[in-house]
Amino acid sequence: MTRPVLQIEKVVRCYKQGATSLAVLRGADFTLFPGQSVALVAQSGVGKSTLLHIAGLLERPDEGEVYIGAEPTVHMPDDMRTALRRDTIGFVYQFHHLLPEFSAIENIMLPQMIHGLSRKQARTQAADLLAYLGLAERATHRPAQLSGGEQQRVAIARAVANTPGILLADEPTGNLDPVTADHVITALETLVKQTGLAVLLATHNMDLAARMDRRVTLQEGHVVEIA
Repeated sequence: MTRPVLQIEKVVRCYKQGATSLAVLRGADFTLFPGQSVALVAQSGVGKSTLLHIAGLLERPDEGEVYIGAEPTVHMPDDMRTALRRDTIGFVYQFHHLLPEFSAIENIMLPQMIHGLSRKQARTQAADLLAYLGLAERATHRPAQLSGGEQQRVAIARAVANTPGILLADEPTGNLDPVTADHVITALETLVKQTGLAVLLATHNMDLAARMDRRVTLQEGHVVEIA
């Protein structure tokens, strides 16, 4: 049986609001397998970002456990959580957060060089990713010279440059028109099929969600499958 790349078990997360406590997640369970794409469809304020932050080891739950592969992470020291996040998880946000002073290929090279690759190796891999995503001719362009869809595809390339097993995407097409959004998601779908990348993608867009393998939502602090 295939081992999950991400498993969230009975996760509870509460936030203090003055003298009261607001329970956002109330024993949430969720499992993500290699090569699987899952849409998290939920309105703002119900815990969508909290779930993504906990899944991405950016935030610790109050109760429960988060497994990356077979590794329990909740009580792991901060430096180990940081290393695990760096090596196994990629992030794409609604705003691409590309570094404006660097070209497209340099934005993709940087995380690889931080990871220990030589400049030559990083450039080769970055060029391959750009070609794969249909951006070979835009490699030397800076973000301001790229369209919104091109910037977001560069952001996806940067997120997967170190070959993570998991990609967490928070409204990655939220600022794009429908045609451009389609190009971005098609590129992401291709990566999933070709590499075995597992994707958890938060979105309000039901048409986009329909293209994922599974759809889930949050109800009263629990993750619930949508038919």
